[in-house]
Amino acid sequence: MLLALSLLTAGILLRQADRVRFRLGRPRTANAAQLIAVQRARANNWTPTALLAGQWVQIAGYWLLAAHGWLGAVIAAAGVAVQFRHLQEISHHAVHGVLARTRRANHVLAELGAHLPLGLAPVAVRRRRHVRDHHPNATLASDPNLAELAQAGLGPGAARRRFAAALLFPLTARGIRTTAVTLAANLRPQPGRYAAAPAMIAVLGAAYLTGGWAALLAGVLIPRLLLYPLLAWWSLLVEHTWFDPEHRTGTAAEIEAGRCLRLYPHNPALATLAAATWLPYGDLHHYAHSAHPGLRWNYLPALERHLPPAHFTPGALFLSPASVARRHYRALTVQAEDSRRQPAPRP
Repeated sequence: MLLALSLLTAGILLRQADRVRFRLGRPRTANAAQLIAVQRARANNWTPTALLAGQWVQIAGYWLLAAHGWLGAVIAAAGVAVQFRHLQEISHHAVHGVLARTRRANHVLAELGAHLPLGLAPVAVRRRRHVRDHHPNATLASDPNLAELAQAGLGPGAARRRFAAALLFPLTARGIRTTAVTLAANLRPQPGRYAAAPAMIAVLGAAYLTGGWAALLAGVLIPRLLLYPLLAWWSLLVEHTWFDPEHRTGTAAEIEAGRCLRLYPHNPALATLAAATWLPYGDLHHYAHSAHPGLRWNYLPALERHLPPAHFTPGALFLSPASVARRHYRALTVQAEDSRRQPAPRP
């Protein structure tokens, strides 16, 4: 138990080097140009490397903890899922080219630190899908994320039960199958990328050698197949008002203010909890990120204070009349009603 706690502590400390470096010279509020200048002055390759290493040291600590009875296994499953989610968001910034100093370092760190060991799609594929296909087209018909939401059951006229199931899609039978099929496809050898399956096998082996079967199950399989996909899914749900954006014109910030939302703006406790778990590394500030994707997570709160507010600022994900889930449901209901009111095409 002492070794597990030591590794958890060491991982947290390793991550602080990156946080401290990018905190230096950071204003409380500023425009994007000022923040980018500070960011470029602090850019480097070694603190991002320490950051990713710290995440994996923490994961090893959870693997050791999993061997200490059922409570340790439960804590490990939740903790590793959160760390996997953190790795996803760190690599997201690498995809945008702002994690490390050079393009090469961003690519290598994202692949070795997150994509290969987690069985994610190649970094180049994610860059194309996210940077080219999603960002300019967020909430539009061509946005690949809208297709992903629709496949999960979030479409016009969805019945309450189907809508509720879609909110928990990664835990449903269809969602688990989708996760498994996607993971299997990512692990297949591809030209120029043959290390995916060996990397996943190495993670499974490291977990077993560290904490036995408990670590393998609670420290890799349950988080990777169930809990981490759920956290990532919820983060997707709160990125935009997917089904009823306000289509605005003007600056990038003005456009994004009409199609982004900002969760927990008036609840610091829930905002802090979300930022530490399922909306880490700036994902809570997705509106600011959408307005200026070239900014690292360290500077998104300062930019957000400089921007006009997003058009939807909910205080809850599920349990409130003004929650994200309620808004999505109402928007889909309105879409279905509007579709029914449209006259049938003439023969």
